[in-house]
Order: sequence, then C-alpha cells, then structure tokens
Amino acid sequence: MTKRLFNSLPRMFAAMFVLWAAGSLNAPAAEPPAAKPKDDVVKVVYHADFADPRRFSAMLTNIHNMVSTYQAELMDYDVRIVFVSWGIRFVTEDRLAGTPFAEDAALKQRRADLLARLATLRDTQGVKLEVCGITREQIGLDEKKLIPGVTVVRSGVVRIAELQRQGFAYLKVE
Repeated sequence: MTKRLFNSLPRMFAAMFVLWAAGSLNAPAAEPPAAKPKDDVVKVVYHADFADPRRFSAMLTNIHNMVSTYQAELMDYDVRIVFVSWGIRFVTEDRLAGTPFAEDAALKQRRADLLARLATLRDTQGVKLEVCGITREQIGLDEKKLIPGVTVVRSGVVRIAELQRQGFAYLKVE
C-alpha cells in the first residue's frame, strides 16, 4: 500500500500543479457577503383613529417625550402620525358639523391647545402628519381646511402598512 501511494505521488503533484496554474488552489477565499448598512434612523408611526381629546393629548405627550429623547441623544428619527377616521378631527379647525366626527364639547374646549402642540411637533421637532384621503373624501372636507403641513394619503391604513414594511415601529396610544 505504501508503494502504491509512493508511486501515485508524482501524479498527485502533477494534478495539484495543474490546478494551481489554473488558479483554483490560489484563488482567494470567497469573501463573506457585504454587511447591510445599518439604518441609524429610528422610524415610528403613530395611528390616530380615535375621538377622545384626552387620549390625543396623551399621544402628543408621548411623541414629544420620544423625539426629545432622540434629540438629546443626537439620534436621527422619522416619526409620523397617520390620522384615520375619527382622527381627522385633530387636523382641522372645521367643526365637521353634520358628519360622524362633529366637534363635541370636549374637543371644543381643548382644540386650540391640541392644535398648538401638534404644530410644535410638526414645525420644531419634524414630526410628519398624514391623513386618510378616504376619510376626508367621505365627509366632504376640502383639503384647504386641513391644518398646514398635513399630507393627504390615499388610504390611512394602507399607508400604515406601507410604513411598517419600511421598518417603522407601529404605536397606538390606548
């Protein structure tokens, strides 16, 4: 057996030489796949589809605390609020009389404060505001009656799903 192995060595060396010459033995090891670049932007979408001004106030407080923390830690963020159904009440000064979302006493009392806080989040903290176009169309609210800086999207729930597919965390204040 040793003699057979010894006799086959020249053929093995010859085969190795051919492979080496062809570059197979000298080829660099395959590099691992490139690491996906880390996305350093924190992405959050809040879903506002409720009527309660106290609940909306709590949501605004949560958002303010969140973005203030990100700012203090020098973190990039993309925070959005998508307004659907009852949430449309918070992006207009229109009383929405004759619609299911008509202003009630609680909203009338807190509207100015809520709009001012929402404007601060939008203007100084970069929170993006999006409203469901289906809701807006169903109640016949003219786009001009929305507060400045609100983007109309075709469907609020579809928009939320799109944002989640893009890596946005979904939050809804209960």
